Amino acid sequence: MGISERMVIELTRDQMDFAYCSQMMTRTDPWISLKMDYDQCLNAFSGKDKEVYVAKIEDDIAGFVVLQIVGSFKGYIQTVCVGEEYRGKGLGKKLLQFSEERILKISPNLFICVSSFNTGAIRLYEEFGFKRVGELENFVKQGFSELLMRKTFGPIIC
Repeated sequence: MGISERMVIELTRDQMDFAYCSQMMTRTDPWISLKMDYDQCLNAFSGKDKEVYVAKIEDDIAGFVVLQIVGSFKGYIQTVCVGEEYRGKGLGKKLLQFSEERILKISPNLFICVSSFNTGAIRLYEEFGFKRVGELENFVKQGFSELLMRKTFGPIIC
């Protein structure tokens, strides 16, 4: 059984999980290139309209995803992160598949932003069916662009 088959994804509201995930973010791109510190990363978990899911292998958090579930862009995948030691093993794809299944219960559209310099993530999202729909200059930080991507199964109103 491969590592991604042993992964369990579960909803969390545990502040200790948020702290661990924030540390994970500070050790990887795009957060390194954007020079985001621990407190800025920790802020990604605040807000009542977010769902945070951790991907665990045994008791170890291997990655996580933060979803926005209300508003005009309900179905927004705000953050996807896989721990460095777990990359290249299919966990990112599993987190995207999980996110898609969850979002399709509330919206026919999935959205994600990705830093324009994060070519590996862009490739993964395009392989997963996301298409670029816009560029947001200086959105997260001055001098950096975020690419808005969408995967759709239909309009909001049928």
